[in-house]
Amino acid sequence: MEIRAGVLTISDKGSQGLRKDESGEIVVAMLEKHGFNVIRKLIIPDDIEKIAETIRAWVDNEHFSLIITSGGTGLSPRDLTPQAMKRVIDYEVPGMAEAMRYASLKKTPHAMMSRAMAGVRNSSLIINLPGSPGGARENLSVVLPALNHALSKLGGDTSDCAL
Repeated sequence: MEIRAGVLTISDKGSQGLRKDESGEIVVAMLEKHGFNVIRKLIIPDDIEKIAETIRAWVDNEHFSLIITSGGTGLSPRDLTPQAMKRVIDYEVPGMAEAMRYASLKKTPHAMMSRAMAGVRNSSLIINLPGSPGGARENLSVVLPALNHALSKLGGDTSDCAL
């Protein structure tokens, strides 16, 4: 089953060409290594409407099964990804965000300031990662083992989840 994915980097500096998008490149490479078909990679500024509009379009018009965002999940006034997520998702998947924070807390106490979310819109899974390359890599590594199963369930699989 081909899984269509999009990688959305949220960064004012990145969108202006003032910073290289290392986290987005890492996410694309990791997803492709695990068999996901990354259809689109985009960098946009920290703007609630632009973030929400992009996620809506990727789910509703382009039918991506998976969207990974990077950036905008901290406490800075320009970190707006969670606010945009709340506008577009049907419901949260809190276990994924909790697992990412738990793993990150083993490396830095700053992980407790992450407001990253995971949620569902229609039958698409949207996961927020930190904007730092290391944080994006570490957090995506935590959820990667569960992605195929989660996407299968969102796609309508009704079989039991027992291992």
